[in-house]
Amino acid sequence: MPTATNGAVELFYESTGSGPAVLLISGQGMTLDGWWRTVPELRSAFRVLTFDNRDIGRSSRWPLPYVVAQMADDAIAVLDAAGVERAHVYGLSLGGMVAQELALRYPDRVRAVVLGATTGGGPEAVLAKAQPLTFFVRVGAMAPEEAEWAAVPYNYGLQTRREHGERIAEDIARRVKHQTDTLAYLHQVAAAASHNAAGRLGSIRAPTLVMHGEEDAVMPPRNGELLAEAIPGAEFKLWPGAGHLYVTDEPAADRCVVRFLTRHTDGLSRQRAA
Repeated sequence: MPTATNGAVELFYESTGSGPAVLLISGQGMTLDGWWRTVPELRSAFRVLTFDNRDIGRSSRWPLPYVVAQMADDAIAVLDAAGVERAHVYGLSLGGMVAQELALRYPDRVRAVVLGATTGGGPEAVLAKAQPLTFFVRVGAMAPEEAEWAAVPYNYGLQTRREHGERIAEDIARRVKHQTDTLAYLHQVAAAASHNAAGRLGSIRAPTLVMHGEEDAVMPPRNGELLAEAIPGAEFKLWPGAGHLYVTDEPAADRCVVRFLTRHTDGLSRQRAA
């Protein structure tokens, strides 16, 4: 079982595929299993690294509160353990906040960045409406499978809920394999709530793609627009009919990421064109 270490924190990670590295950073309360749809799309051209954030899945539990910057240090520890000097970084939700910190604190380690369903924080950040906001504060006290099903109206777009329930069931079956305890969930809620990179985003120099679901009830789409406006040269992609977990709602999202990362990988775009 491969692990990386950051001080006393041990981080479980997996590596698959070959080529330029892509590091995937999971969202709040989610293990690396949440990337099960994305990894197969990426590994045809890239080495894909996934890991369980501290407090989650097979990584160390942490008794004290922590912030997003510490989680960014964890991500660097994974790159170090995997022998990767520079990587593309793709973060979803809380993972997108971690990806911002990576691009800001470790610019020499980051090739390109994909920020999915996330926010830069700060006073201009747009909060979710009261019902989803209070739900995700309370959800940590629920049993894992109960919590996953209860979150469906907030995580997925309306069309997926009506016509593609099997996709949701597939996601949940993977996410409940490794349970998240209440304290760990609250730690991550607090880390996300305290994130504020808004005044620093202009310093990001890595090519950046910002993606959001148009029906995202957890992280309103305006947050993605603000990110793209603040990061020099950033591209913004809004997926109609998609919610917070837009990868399940819109399968084309993963292919969009592959194309973006290919364009920003020296030699790979020319190789694919040939």
